[in-house]
Parts: sequence; C-alpha cells; structure tokens
Amino acid sequence: MRDLRDYSLKAHNTFGIEAKCSRFLEYETIAEAQEVAGILRESHTPYIIIGGGSNLLLTKDYEGVVVRSDVIGIQIADDRMTCGSGEVFDEMIEASLMAGLYGLENLSLIPGDVGASAVQNIGAYGVEAKDYIERIEAVEIATSRVVTIPAEHCGYGYRQSKFKQEWKNRYLITHVTYRLSTDFQPHLDYGNIREALRQAYGADDVSALTAQQLRDAIIGIRNAKLPDPKVMGNAGSFFMNPIVNREKYERLAAQYPVMPHYEVDKDHVKIPAGWMIDQCGWKGKALGRAGVHDKQALVLVNLGGATGDEIVRLCQAIQKDVEAKFGIVIHPEVNII
Repeated sequence: MRDLRDYSLKAHNTFGIEAKCSRFLEYETIAEAQEVAGILRESHTPYIIIGGGSNLLLTKDYEGVVVRSDVIGIQIADDRMTCGSGEVFDEMIEASLMAGLYGLENLSLIPGDVGASAVQNIGAYGVEAKDYIERIEAVEIATSRVVTIPAEHCGYGYRQSKFKQEWKNRYLITHVTYRLSTDFQPHLDYGNIREALRQAYGADDVSALTAQQLRDAIIGIRNAKLPDPKVMGNAGSFFMNPIVNREKYERLAAQYPVMPHYEVDKDHVKIPAGWMIDQCGWKGKALGRAGVHDKQALVLVNLGGATGDEIVRLCQAIQKDVEAKFGIVIHPEVNII
C-alpha cells in the first residue's frame, strides 16, 4: 500500500492540472483496501476516491485524503471476466478480444480504469458499461466488510449510478465482473461507425467484419477527433448529452431540421451537446488558457498552464450560451473538485 503526504496529483488527472492532496492512499489488494477503509474511519478527514483521473477536474489543492485502486489482474471463466479495479479499461477490452469474448468493442480507447467504468457507467457509440457489468466486489468503508453487489442494485442510468449518488464514498471497489458473449454481434448503428468501417476495409457488408476490425475502427474514430491528453490536457467528453422530452425535441427540430438526435424511448430524445456547442460558435475557441477542441466541441482542453478555475469559467460560458440558444442546460460529465 502506498501512503504518501503532501502528494502531487498532476499525474492523476488527464487535464494536467497541478494540485496536491494532504494524503494519498493506494491499495493493491482486498486486504489493503480493508486497511485503507480503517484509516479513513479513524482519521475523520474528508476523502475522495479517484480512478485514472480521466473524469476529474481539480480547481484547488485537496485538504484531505485521495484514495485510488491499483488492484490488477484478470480472471476468465466461460463468458465472464473478473478484472481488478485498477486495470486500464481499454487494455481490458483488448484482453477480452484475445480471449474470444465480445461486447465492449464500442467502448475502445475510453480512458480510465475498470473501477471507474462501474461508477460512471461509461458509454460510447450506443453501448454502455451497464450492458455488460454483472457484479462489483468492494470493501465497505464503514465496516471493512467485503461485499458483492449485483449490477441490478447499482441504479445504473445515463452516466449515473448509485456509486455517484447515495453510495458516494461508501465503497472501495476492488473487482468488476463483466458478462460478455462468445458470439460477436457488432453494434454498428450509432454515429458514423458503418461509414468508418467501409472506408477502412472497403466492405459493403460491414456486419461480416471481425471484432478486432470494429475495435480498430472505433479507435480510429476517437483518435481523429479527440486529442491525446499526454499532448493536450483534457478529460474527453466534458459534457453529458442532454435527454429531453419529445415535445421539447420536436420544437427544436422544427427550428433546426438538421439537428442530430438519438431516440431514447417513445417519450425522450438525446441531443448531442457537442453539436449545440458548435452551433454556439465555441468549437476551436478559447477563453484564456482553456479552450474548446477544434475537432470535437464536446472536449475542453488545457492549452498550456490552465488552472482548474479557468476550465470552469469556460464551462460556465458555454453552458450560458447553449441555454440561451436552445433552452437546454447541459451538465458536466467531469467530476469537479
């Protein structure tokens, strides 16, 4: 277990913001997670639990304890993969394909750790983590008890779970089990996946392509429009795509006939936040040292030396313009500390 004081978090947030915490605890095993839980109970100090830092915006030094999992290892039994919460999520997807297990290809190259997939219910291109998570193993901080939580008890929704709401800071996740499929059934009907596959492989019947080809195409799509955080600090998609009732959508569609949208159910429609931000003229624009990526308006970037407060000011300016133009409030997907 790592137990460090006055610790820099710059390497633990993909925005590359310089901030420190009073104490940093990192556990590698279930036993160490139980030990960390005891420390948190006894210290009576505020604490936060982080993953790979790809969904985190730091605006100041944190006067408390930051906890992170470094539990690694992957076990496969039939169509189930049990992964340590500290495993890199994208590397786990690569391992699943090597094992002949399918379903997560559309989530390729999403940054972050396995544990965060269960907390955030990460999603992309028509697939969400909740579609494949079967159970979560964790240590309850209040008791140091090891618990197994079925996915159906986690309250999963769009970028939401009980781990972000009523269970926030209640558990230290150690493992996530995904139930996958031995039969590759590609999800191709979201965004420009089919066109990307046709351009890459020149195939008309894209459904006949392999899982690895789909993964490679998704990686290509993401690389084409998302900056590498090692080069330009960012947290991927900064805002959640808003879901509106059908009446609101139809009013907007009459005003903006080319507005992209995705059906959620018979009463609700999802509208891409990036499209609305672009319509407000923010793509490629900057506010001080914080900017909007020139290829994907959903991504806010650190242009060099930006503070967390500068990113927040840019976020608020964008929110104000989107609400004024479309009557919709967009909310950050990123956890702002």
